[in-house]
Amino acid sequence: MHQFQAEVRHRDGVAVIDLLGDVNAEAEQALDAATREAEAYNPNTILLNFTNVGYINSTGIALIVGILARARRERRSVAACGLSEHYQEIFTITRLSDFMRMFPDEESALAEQPAV
Repeated sequence: MHQFQAEVRHRDGVAVIDLLGDVNAEAEQALDAATREAEAYNPNTILLNFTNVGYINSTGIALIVGILARARRERRSVAACGLSEHYQEIFTITRLSDFMRMFPDEESALAEQPAV
């Protein structure tokens, strides 16, 4: 089992957080640190890249809700890309998709950038 990792990159004024591993309770510290690092650059949008995520449990969903809440307070948008079809459905059922735009990949998210 690999330890969860979250790495921040900046592209076209968007802070991209690349997630690697399972998003669960063990991801909390790394995800929080990456989110704070991304916010330090004061981007208009944070893009969560789920391309290399295999599993998200209910605690992981709660961590994402926390990111959305912080972003809302700071008038920042959050978007997601690279979600599997299964997790796109989960995000729709849990209504996370009501609060973040979802894109198939990073390029399509950045292509719509000021609308993200």
